[in-house]
Amino acid sequence: MQDLTENFSNLPKSPQLTHLGDRGEAQMVDVSGKVATLRQAVAAGQVRMSAATFAAIQAGNAPKGDVLGTARLAGIMAAKQTALLIPLCHPLPLQKVEVQVIPDAELPGYQIRAEVKTKAETGVEMEALTAVSVAALTLYDMAKALEKSMQIESIRLVSKTGGKSGDFINR
Repeated sequence: MQDLTENFSNLPKSPQLTHLGDRGEAQMVDVSGKVATLRQAVAAGQVRMSAATFAAIQAGNAPKGDVLGTARLAGIMAAKQTALLIPLCHPLPLQKVEVQVIPDAELPGYQIRAEVKTKAETGVEMEALTAVSVAALTLYDMAKALEKSMQIESIRLVSKTGGKSGDFINR
């Protein structure tokens, strides 16, 4: 069988694919030569549910207890564990992790927003996205006895600041 890595050895390195080595293998990016700067990322998502489930959560009547507080704390904890969950993600010292679980009666459901800050050599986009994802999963877990058809939707990076690539706002 032909060594498939030969096919990658002559390809130019793409600036967008920093996690690929010379032969196309996944690798952790070397950030040791970078200067630590202030970095911030904001991510968002939502959990859509029936009006009855939303009302029960708002009234504090979920069988597992404090749905919103537990989801918020799970998001914070997840941001701090991102490097253990995503293979090529650098472990970073986080100076701020804020997770908000915001009621949205029109959805009906909850908007989830996470803001993460650090002073480091690489950004915190994955930490913010992980916080939102795990907060949404936890909200689902805490309320699944009420409704199994809830939908986790629209998880996305809202903005990021700092770093060589500059600022980004998702419009």
